[in-house]
Amino acid sequence: MTPRQRRMAWVTLIVIGVSVATFLALAAFQKNLLYFYTPSQIAAGEAPTGYSFRVGGLVENGSVHRDPDSLAVRFTLTDGAARVTVFYDGILPDLFREGQGIIAIGQLQPDGLFKANQVLAKHDENYMPPEVADALKKTGRMPSVDEFKWSTP
Repeated sequence: MTPRQRRMAWVTLIVIGVSVATFLALAAFQKNLLYFYTPSQIAAGEAPTGYSFRVGGLVENGSVHRDPDSLAVRFTLTDGAARVTVFYDGILPDLFREGQGIIAIGQLQPDGLFKANQVLAKHDENYMPPEVADALKKTGRMPSVDEFKWSTP
C-alpha cells in the first residue's frame, strides 16, 4: 500500500467515524426532546403515542376528580376548541386548581388518555405558560385576568 493510499484509508475511516458519531448524537438528542401539543392538536391526531411530550391548557371547571384512597387525580385540559383527559398519580403543585393554565408532561395512551408524570402550574394569578397562552390565543379562548383569580374558601 502506498503512502497516498494509506492516507486515503485513514481519511475515509475518520469521515465514517465522525458520521456515525453525528448520527448517534442526533438520534439521542431527538429522543430527549419534549414537544408541546395543545388539546386541539391531540384531538387532530398530531401527537405521538408512546413518546413523552408536553400538553398545556386550562383545567376545565368541574373536571377534577380525586381518588380518595390515593394521590391519583383525573382532570380535563382544554384550549377552548378541544379537550384531553389527563391522569396523574402524585402530589399536585400547591397552585393547581380548576380554571388555571397548566402544563403536563407525560405520554398519550392508545385510548386517548394522557398519563402525566409531572404537572406544572403557574406561579401567580397573572401568569400563564407562554405555550398555553399562544395556543389559547390561536383558538380565540384567551381568558381575561379576572377568570384566573381564585378565591380561597
